[in-house]
Amino acid sequence: MSRVVKIIIGVIAVLAAAFFVFRTPDIPMEEIKTKYADEASQYIQVDGLNVHYKQEGSGPNLLLLHGTAASLHTWDGWVNELKNDFRITRLDLPAFGITGAHPDGDYSMDFYITFLDKFISQLELDTIFLAGNSLGAGISWSYTLNHPDKVKKLILLDAAGYPSGETPFVFKLAKNDITAGLLKNITPRSFIEKNIKEVYYDDSKITEKLIDRYYELALAQGNRQAFVDRARTQMTYEYDRILEIKTPTVIMWGQYDEWINVDNAHSFDLDLPNSELTIYECGHMPMEELPAQTAMDARGFLTME
Repeated sequence: MSRVVKIIIGVIAVLAAAFFVFRTPDIPMEEIKTKYADEASQYIQVDGLNVHYKQEGSGPNLLLLHGTAASLHTWDGWVNELKNDFRITRLDLPAFGITGAHPDGDYSMDFYITFLDKFISQLELDTIFLAGNSLGAGISWSYTLNHPDKVKKLILLDAAGYPSGETPFVFKLAKNDITAGLLKNITPRSFIEKNIKEVYYDDSKITEKLIDRYYELALAQGNRQAFVDRARTQMTYEYDRILEIKTPTVIMWGQYDEWINVDNAHSFDLDLPNSELTIYECGHMPMEELPAQTAMDARGFLTME
């Protein structure tokens, strides 16, 4: 056996050993449910998915959509602040949280719009207030564009939609065949913590409990594969049609958003014919980093005649 062959075999052996040592197994979904579902949790079948959602409070219907790699828990602060004024529905979007992976791996914008319409219809929400963050905001305005009669008012927090330049590092990993394989099998808690620090501006607000939640939900059975599939899906946002959305809209944005630059906030405000913009001293997730302030502003907008 030649020296080169021996070296190659040795390298393969080391990599194989490292894989088995550092491999992070999936967490069974039943175990995830035990920890992260509660008495408010409900489930409904939509498009072959057992969708996890919660309904709390009373009043006009307010539907909340989270962003990529998040879950309905990202809205906990808003629910605490607003449940006396609104009947709040929030869900784990397909690919994430307790809802988990779509059986067909379809995470196109057309799918999300159709899925959301079926979810709204099955719950008989009728006309709603709609708020979303990041991907959830991209789905929100895309849904409003296609179903303007069903959304009374719209809140977009650090919304996806416009071409936004630099791709976050975790998405680059998911789009590369080699690193995607590692991402699906080796996910250190420190890696999740790094991503949370990218989307927060004030790191002092990042608790161990928060990191655990994001980490464990990321490891929920099927969710890492779903994240890779979602990251590799070419999202077809019709941003050239945003000016057609006449729905009253508030745009909320973090000044220090590292994932979707604040310049995009001004693009939405310029193109939306009936909008107002507020910039906050925070990162990519204003409703999670500044829940009381953003919820108060949301209440003022939604209750205004």
